[in-house]
Amino acid sequence: MDTLSNSDDYDLGYQPSLSSVDQNDHSTSETPGRSTLSGSPYAYCRTNSETSAFSEQTYDNNSFSSEPSPSRWPVAKSRSLTRLGMKPKKKTLDDKLDDHESTDLELEMMKERFAKLLLGEDMSGSGKGVSTAVTISNSITNLYATVFGQNLRLEPLNPEKKALWKREMDCLLSVCDFIVEFSPTLQDLDDGTTVEVMASTPRSDIYINLPALQKLDMMLIEILDSFEDTEFWYAKQGSMSGNSIRTGSFRKVTQRKEEKWWLPVPCVDPRGLSEKARKHLQHKRDCANQIHKAAMAINSTILAEMEIPDTYMATLPKSGKASLGDSIYRYMCTADQFSPDHLLDCLNMTSEHEALELADRVEASMYTWRRKACLSNSKSSWDLVKDLMAETDRSDKNHVLAERADSLLFCLKQRYPELSQTTLDTSKIQCNKDVGRAILESYSRVLEGLAFNIVAWIEDVLFVDRTMRNEQ
Repeated sequence: MDTLSNSDDYDLGYQPSLSSVDQNDHSTSETPGRSTLSGSPYAYCRTNSETSAFSEQTYDNNSFSSEPSPSRWPVAKSRSLTRLGMKPKKKTLDDKLDDHESTDLELEMMKERFAKLLLGEDMSGSGKGVSTAVTISNSITNLYATVFGQNLRLEPLNPEKKALWKREMDCLLSVCDFIVEFSPTLQDLDDGTTVEVMASTPRSDIYINLPALQKLDMMLIEILDSFEDTEFWYAKQGSMSGNSIRTGSFRKVTQRKEEKWWLPVPCVDPRGLSEKARKHLQHKRDCANQIHKAAMAINSTILAEMEIPDTYMATLPKSGKASLGDSIYRYMCTADQFSPDHLLDCLNMTSEHEALELADRVEASMYTWRRKACLSNSKSSWDLVKDLMAETDRSDKNHVLAERADSLLFCLKQRYPELSQTTLDTSKIQCNKDVGRAILESYSRVLEGLAFNIVAWIEDVLFVDRTMRNEQ
């Protein structure tokens, strides 16, 4: 793969899964006040950073991934030793003793991780734990918080944390090696006869999306590594150091996050950045932005493929009008040429909480209208309802309103890229039983958040640079 620094065109290698729908949903945090999975304090946050516009971080020191673990759980002795990097080498007696102690430690940690997985994070063993899918999703989310939670600057990732991230993710992703699907194939026997056998192949969505996510992961780490020697630095708000005095006028950098006064402030020379440094920042910003879009597309595809929980369908309002309110409903019904952008401009929302509340209401009304459009059929299964949508009369009022609500929701998520997960998305993650989808969803979500943060950090530095040059 070409590295980011040597390429102006980025082929991220992403293709949507075979069963995906054409849906671009934009982004990994749970709404304040909503419960997280299995009591985990870490929310489903798309942006999930101290530098994201509104999302808050929480950390769980006792989380599944708070300590290093071996690269993969073993299914065979040779495989596990290879995963753990314990290839036999000629070493001294002391080295052999150290390796033996290290191996014992990693095996103990591996046992702990395996036990938590089987128990569903319920350490009492009473069987009240969450599903395996939710456990792995929580593990990836908590690992991201452990490794990247305190990373608030454009600088290379700590080598220990980088090794922890790679080792733990290899362990968690190893589950995908054994998620397969069976298909009939013909096999020729030695006697010349041909028989039909069932052959196993990697499941299509994992086969397509997982390598793409791993590539995006590597590219984001490379972007952070490229900021080892920079022309900018950071000073904490309120610091009286010489560096902070030189850039004391730069409190404007964090005006969009005045409540997060603890964030480091980017500082540059009074003359601004050099042309080379400025182009490097712009290049990495564009690259991270493309990675963010790719991760967001994968995450939206996986969420769209997840089944809608019956508990969510049971909470839908009786009418879309009751969910949206009179003013929005009236505009959606009477406008000949419906414009979601114009409607959002008229609403004039000022915070993420308002945008998230509207997103929940619009999404609920959309599924209410879709359900009404299919009421003529006696089948109640949601899977069948989805199939029936293709046969629904396009001129039906409920169908038209559902399509307009869908376009409004899409426009809303595009306008607020830092928007938290909606109630439906959170419900899907909580109730999902598919381990493969849980891994793909959580992996794409945390990469989406990291890419978004990198773009925000670069924008802050470029803003400082523009202000300094304007003052000159």
